[in-house]
Amino acid sequence: ARVLMVGAGGIGCELLKNLVLAGFGNIEVVDLDTIDLSNLNRQFLFRNQHIKKSKANVARETALQFNPSANIKAYHASIYESHFDMAWFKSFDLVMNALDNIAARRHVNLMCMAANVPLIESGTAGYHGQVSLHKYLISSCYDCSPKPTERKVYPVCTIRSTPSEPIHCIVWAKNFLYNILFSSTLEEDNEIDNSESSENAKNIKELKVEANALHTLRETMGHADYGRNVFEKIFQMDIQRLLDMEDLWKTHKKPTILDFNSLLASSDSLFIADPNSLVFDQTAWDLTQNFQIFLSSLDLLSKRLLNSLSSDPSASLRFDKDDELSLNFVTSAANLRAICFHIATKSRFDVKRNLDTIEMAGNIIPAIATTNAIVAGMIVMLAFKILSGQLKTCKNTFVQYGGERSHLLANEPTVSPNPECAVCTVGYFTLRINTHTTSLKDVIDKVVVSGEFGEGEITIQNDIGLLYDVEFDDNIDTTLEALGVTAQTKLCITNDDDDDLKNVAVTL
Repeated sequence: ARVLMVGAGGIGCELLKNLVLAGFGNIEVVDLDTIDLSNLNRQFLFRNQHIKKSKANVARETALQFNPSANIKAYHASIYESHFDMAWFKSFDLVMNALDNIAARRHVNLMCMAANVPLIESGTAGYHGQVSLHKYLISSCYDCSPKPTERKVYPVCTIRSTPSEPIHCIVWAKNFLYNILFSSTLEEDNEIDNSESSENAKNIKELKVEANALHTLRETMGHADYGRNVFEKIFQMDIQRLLDMEDLWKTHKKPTILDFNSLLASSDSLFIADPNSLVFDQTAWDLTQNFQIFLSSLDLLSKRLLNSLSSDPSASLRFDKDDELSLNFVTSAANLRAICFHIATKSRFDVKRNLDTIEMAGNIIPAIATTNAIVAGMIVMLAFKILSGQLKTCKNTFVQYGGERSHLLANEPTVSPNPECAVCTVGYFTLRINTHTTSLKDVIDKVVVSGEFGEGEITIQNDIGLLYDVEFDDNIDTTLEALGVTAQTKLCITNDDDDDLKNVAVTL
């Protein structure tokens, strides 16, 4: 059997070892992450000499020592990349998720539903864990039930205009500033409330205006004045713009503008400290220190990005809280903003802790190697059942530790698909076309109207929004590529005139 494992972290290390020892001969592993020191206590396939190396590649090398005859192919890549297309997913007999974020889980779930390949989903949180089966038209998919909100969210207006807590500044520095300067997009994250309330919509629009201005500044990246220009934009010009909105300050204390020249004059000597010392990590830096660290980390990150762009025009820097330089930038930027708004600054240690948990004294759920091992074992047991054709006897299993329970493991039958689910209740087919030359009109005339949908009020949507309906035909002559419709894009086609027809998801 050909199996795919997505994720080579805590669960993934245990799972890959189990697979090779159980005799699985054809395994492919995908993981974008690199190995960090903090991984070594529970991700046992990795050692000190592997730090900063690809998790997928090192996991493959180590797992082969358990069974040298196994055929393992590793990809140090994002599962979102276009070459991981529908045909690739269809080539597997089983897909197993060992991921740690909802977005990637949802993407793999969608691809497995469209490819009609069984998916085993898994996860752990401290002493608790779960393993579940998801199969198109047979059991519920990952998106059939709403996912609990694990993080507190903050209105955009608070993040942008009236921060009052250190966490507001940390979210701004990481999700807005870092991503605009080094990743070119606003991060979609549960920490920011993007709901379409009138106040939020206005602030989202204004936030995008500020982002566009920073994008313009990025064109001067590498120039001598780049650091000054960025600093004055966010800590002088943007603050002044907020001060001009007098109504904001009737119930809030007015922010203070930071002056670049004054801070530069007070920074005669560079802030010297051992970045590995407790003083550097656990003591809140003063204004001058934050200023110096902000400029130095901005300069070094800019050089890192420019170096990547020289070989890949689409390159960006992915934020990693375990990267010293990225953490220095976010900490100093958050503290400078906190100083502007008369908020207490935080040490680098506190900022890093808050990147994992929203509340300043919030509960940090530990990753426990034993739970990962139990869950990985359950995945393999479920895999044997699936591959032997026993889908009807498969059950979802949970690790439930503590309380008055007499058993560590509990199981329940798989759940039927949710008839309202937008992922697994639609019909899927793959359309092979040239997106450079094919227009939306071509899709409507040659694919939709001439197919089973026939005549009627047709609606076509993608993940971003509406592309076409009878009252919105602005895009009719536009090529799919110009609309952002490329390989792996999913189009949802609905006939609004006939409730008996099933919605269709077209994958390109």
